[in-house]
Amino acid sequence: MSFLRTLPRQTALVALCLPFAWAAGANDYPTEARVDYVLGCMAANGNHQLTMRKCACSIDVIAEHLPYEQYEQVETVLGMQDQRGELGVLFRTERGMQDQIRALQQAQADANLRCF
Repeated sequence: MSFLRTLPRQTALVALCLPFAWAAGANDYPTEARVDYVLGCMAANGNHQLTMRKCACSIDVIAEHLPYEQYEQVETVLGMQDQRGELGVLFRTERGMQDQIRALQQAQADANLRCF
């Protein structure tokens, strides 16, 4: 009988925890990656307190759109596009890589709308 009385409480507790489980997925970016993004963003937009807040908001929005593994892959692709020769051409033209870059660009556009 006591199990049946606690069942609604257990169900309610699980329901309350679900939003936190989703938020944890959006928080899979390591602190170092977030700080690196914010510092680069501040360097590009001015080193002010308000800019720091906007840049921190921006990486949070990007994290909502892309898991860290995909973000890391896109950053690698963007860095490799500057390579000369066949390797650089591959990173500039391969369709799957271009789709990943577009996903990051869409996330950045949303971040700009929401944070700046």
